[in-house]
Amino acid sequence: MRVGIIGAGAAGMAAAFALGKAGHQATVYEGASFLGGQASTFDVGGGRLERGYHHLFTSDTDIVDLIHELGLGPKMAWIESTVGIFYDGKIYNFVTPADLLRFTPLSLIDRFRLGLVTLYIRRYKDWRKLEPFVASEWIRKYAGKGVYDVVWGPLLRGKFGAHYDKVGMPWFWGKIQTRFASRGKGLKGMQRERLGYPMGSFAEVFEVLEQRINELGGEVHLSTPVRSIVVEDGRATGLEVLDSGGNSVTHSFDAVLSTTPSYVFPRLVPSLPQDYVDKLQRVDYLAAVLVILVLKEPLSKIYWLNIADRSIPFVGLIEQTNFVDPSMYGGKHILYISNYLDESSPLFNMKDSDLLEEYIPHLKKINPRFDRSWIEEWHYHKVAAAQPIIGANYSAQLPDHRTPIKSLYLANTTQVYPEDRGTNYSVRMGKHVADLIMQDFV
Repeated sequence: MRVGIIGAGAAGMAAAFALGKAGHQATVYEGASFLGGQASTFDVGGGRLERGYHHLFTSDTDIVDLIHELGLGPKMAWIESTVGIFYDGKIYNFVTPADLLRFTPLSLIDRFRLGLVTLYIRRYKDWRKLEPFVASEWIRKYAGKGVYDVVWGPLLRGKFGAHYDKVGMPWFWGKIQTRFASRGKGLKGMQRERLGYPMGSFAEVFEVLEQRINELGGEVHLSTPVRSIVVEDGRATGLEVLDSGGNSVTHSFDAVLSTTPSYVFPRLVPSLPQDYVDKLQRVDYLAAVLVILVLKEPLSKIYWLNIADRSIPFVGLIEQTNFVDPSMYGGKHILYISNYLDESSPLFNMKDSDLLEEYIPHLKKINPRFDRSWIEEWHYHKVAAAQPIIGANYSAQLPDHRTPIKSLYLANTTQVYPEDRGTNYSVRMGKHVADLIMQDFV
């Protein structure tokens, strides 16, 4: 069987690998000039840095198993994480129960409520019972107004902007599950969080994966955008792509898998039935907008700093070199300034240099010592459709991987529900859809 795959991100590459191991020929087409999608890298200080910050949780077994299968297991490092929250002009550590007790912006009663509600969600298994609720409503009801106003409300607004009150409670449940899973169970759950990172960067994982796909008889074509999915008599039969010379070429396949965002998919195959298109169009996306600073000095001692002050125009600071050693990047200190923005946001539409100027005064709020002279270089990356906004009762709206057109499949971040988008879930989904394809062609 010959399968055409659109997208060389985690889902598309994992599917191609699974198909190849089963004796099928998978051909992957990627419009960008690099592998890995959101986990792709660029060069900084002699090392390779992800365009969007990436780490793994201990529960991310699908991608960790894949890394070991590719022979890269010895390069996996598990590192104690440092997490903080910036509120009212101060950084608070937010890792252990003792840190929570020291979080004085909340009353003592609210500190206990935050801890108890978080522990309750961690132990709550039937996420389907949470589907009728949006996260903001549930948190206010059970954690209380104080906890919502100080901690979760600002973070929801920072992450989802004007869409904050649409986010379904299963999204919040999933976040708590993954964070606590990296702390162990029982007494181990009181330990510090441990996060994983492949020390050759995520780029190395995708490069070795490409080699294995090629060895299995597959192909990966970069800088090769797909113009359309060919459908004949209600069945997907091929892909129309642009070759390196800009010429349109059609390739025949027995099945086609698209890993494009939901709003892109109908453009590639206009003959999709309207009810399926309606499901796709019910999900909005936010773009990830990242300004990456290469600094002479560290901004803080925290790896993952949540910003709970909405006067600050970004949602998080991820200091990569508080997680892995600066020697990975020539001794430089790496800081991601993270935002998730709607395309209508003024910040989204700013020139990259203007956005940097907008951010710089706020970095001094985090560290009054910060000076512009610390910045040795900076980079800007904008990733469209990085964060789907999944609302309440989403399982009834979830588009099937098997589309209404025979031999045509869809796998994207709106379909990892109830988990949030992530490299691990994309790998798992890619393997799952590969299994579906093979089942349908037995």
